[in-house]
Amino acid sequence: QVQVVESGGGLVQAGGSLRLSCTVSGSIFSRNAITWYRQAPGKQRELVAAVSSAGSTVYADSVKGRFTISRDNAKNTVYLQMNSLKPEDTAVYYCKAVIGGYSSWGQGTQVTVSS
Repeated sequence: QVQVVESGGGLVQAGGSLRLSCTVSGSIFSRNAITWYRQAPGKQRELVAAVSSAGSTVYADSVKGRFTISRDNAKNTVYLQMNSLKPEDTAVYYCKAVIGGYSSWGQGTQVTVSS
């Protein structure tokens, strides 16, 4: 059974940084495509960044130049480095792992950016 666990959320002031981690177990991690989503109160869940099994990356326009997604296959972990955080980045951040057409979600980690 695939398990996805996010960590690294917290409270930070505007302009600060956080690094989120997404660790996947129960599958061949290197074959997973990993996507970070976020959901703010009262809003729909939105894609933040994604990395394919080959290492290709995509970003939402709102985070380009501020967030960086990377993967460490040796640690079964994908990171989301978030710099220059803004209050509008406040949300629950979720990680989704996809392999062979099957998706597995984590429980989410809260990120709060104070102004």
